[in-house]
Amino acid sequence: MGKHGQDLVPKGSTILTHCNAGSLATGGYGTALGVIRAAHENGKQINVIADETRPWLQGLRLTAFELMEDGIPVSVIADNAAGSLMRRKRIDLVITGADRIAANGDVANKIGTYQVAVLAKANRIPFYVAAPISTIDPTIKNGDMIPVEERGPEEIHRFGKREIGPSGVRVLNPAFDITPASYVSAIITEKGIIKPPYKKGIKSHLCRP
Repeated sequence: MGKHGQDLVPKGSTILTHCNAGSLATGGYGTALGVIRAAHENGKQINVIADETRPWLQGLRLTAFELMEDGIPVSVIADNAAGSLMRRKRIDLVITGADRIAANGDVANKIGTYQVAVLAKANRIPFYVAAPISTIDPTIKNGDMIPVEERGPEEIHRFGKREIGPSGVRVLNPAFDITPASYVSAIITEKGIIKPPYKKGIKSHLCRP
């Protein structure tokens, strides 16, 4: 996956990633971070910007840690800073992982991924998804069929054990969101890179040995 994906990474580029898709989350080389690691090992002199990834801060706590351990330059930003940096030409491409991919190329991933994809498209920045073939579920026609977990309110109105919101405030806390295939520039798998139209490309890749 890393070998295929690093071909999409220009030398000297700055990559934005969201949540954690490295060895701590996926094992081994990682998915999105596997592509980043491969680009780094190929001497592409990349820089990485990691969204903090609210509410559990996986980008800050996990992604930043992994990249620093590997000696890959990384900066952390608040989730709501990505659009400003894209507009200022500070980000060249986006690479995220995926929890599930539908047969039409719609992607379910950590909450906040969809808004990053929308911002990337508005700023004409490639948005890539790195995930193993096993993440693709051909029985799910589109993203609307993927259930989205709603988690407890304490993840939002508490920071650790400390209450930071007014008592009794109502909270909406979806754990994932759906990014439509139209916002995805390519899907990177261990069998190769899938490009639009995704229905045809996914079907072909699923049939590969």
